[in-house]
Amino acid sequence: MSAVRMLRAGPERSAVHSRAGLPPAEAPGAAAYKEVLGRFCTGLTVVTSSHAGEPVGFTCQAFSALSLDPPEVLLSVQQTSTTWPRIREHGRFGVGVLAAGQEELAQALARSGTDKFRDVDWRPSPTGLPRPEGLLAWIECELVREVVAGDHLLAIASVRALEPLAETAPLLYFRGRFLSAGGAA
Repeated sequence: MSAVRMLRAGPERSAVHSRAGLPPAEAPGAAAYKEVLGRFCTGLTVVTSSHAGEPVGFTCQAFSALSLDPPEVLLSVQQTSTTWPRIREHGRFGVGVLAAGQEELAQALARSGTDKFRDVDWRPSPTGLPRPEGLLAWIECELVREVVAGDHLLAIASVRALEPLAETAPLLYFRGRFLSAGGAA
């Protein structure tokens, strides 16, 4: 794998919009931030890899397509994550898009400090990455770079392979609860 570049957040090199004349904005508190941003419905993914011959992974709701040319995706990872450094070390990882009904999988990989894969049905992908059963889609990635952004890292990865797996409703996350496209899960 090529070396992963770590970039620190900093002032913009060229501003598109001027803030001249605007009063400084006060940052909202954590509770208000969570209350308002929790109203933004997201899909859910699981990010998986292997470390020392064992499957590792975590649940990620901050995932998105980034670029079509070249094909890249972006995910946001807490800097305090103990799983991400093991995935980073491997350099390649899979992103599984969760289907309605996969709440247990989302909760299993959201745990910390436990054997997350103990009750997870999975098989190796064609390249050997742990791929949970029942996913909507599978995306295999190679880490390109990370950008420090507040208390998170933005991981940018090139897409190496992808596959649609099912035609069903997605698992969604809204205001701290799981939903399916048709309503509460």
